[in-house]
Amino acid sequence: MLALTLSVGFVVDDAIVMLENIMRHVEAGEPPFEAAIKGAREIGFTIISMTLSLIAVFIPVMFMSGIVGRLLHEFAVTICAAILVSGVVSLTLTPMLCSRYIKPANAQRHGRIYTALEQAFDALLERYRRSLAWTMARPQLVLLTFAATLVVSGVLFAVIHKDFLPSGDTGQIIAYTEGAPDASFEAMVQRQRAVAAILAADTNVEAFMSSVGAGGPRPGERRGKGVRVN
Repeated sequence: MLALTLSVGFVVDDAIVMLENIMRHVEAGEPPFEAAIKGAREIGFTIISMTLSLIAVFIPVMFMSGIVGRLLHEFAVTICAAILVSGVVSLTLTPMLCSRYIKPANAQRHGRIYTALEQAFDALLERYRRSLAWTMARPQLVLLTFAATLVVSGVLFAVIHKDFLPSGDTGQIIAYTEGAPDASFEAMVQRQRAVAAILAADTNVEAFMSSVGAGGPRPGERRGKGVRVN
């Protein structure tokens, strides 16, 4: 789920790049079919390079060893597959849909909602243009803010509590016992009672539960289970 959540941006980004390049030709007056072919041809190598570069970032995670590798292996495989599929879709399905559903520039008619959204986007773009001009005129202030951000980030990294895995100790320990292949159920009961006696004698054990026989993850009657609570 984490990989699919993170790959949403990657999947949408490739299609947006292709769509914007095709729309650029449509707005220049070209027919949608020709604009789709020309736009896909121009941006195809860029889509391929973006897809391969993103996959190259996550491929090393697939071959990591230890606990981190076991935790992130499925994550890396899922996100690499999602990025690969998004690249294929952007190179094939997106241009085809653009050639079929995008109307010529002179035939496009927009309603009130589209006009209102475009006005809002234009106002936002104008504010961004003004803020960018104000920022470019004050490079010293920008560098000072950047340096202060680095310092604050270092301080927070040293102060904030960090852990490899979230602390969620429930105080329980589950142990499974297994007898010999020729052990009978009565023999397993006796041995499981011996294990329970050891647990009862431990002062660090607050309570425990002991069972013998098939059930849950135990496929046979020669297996037992004990749960202790600290």
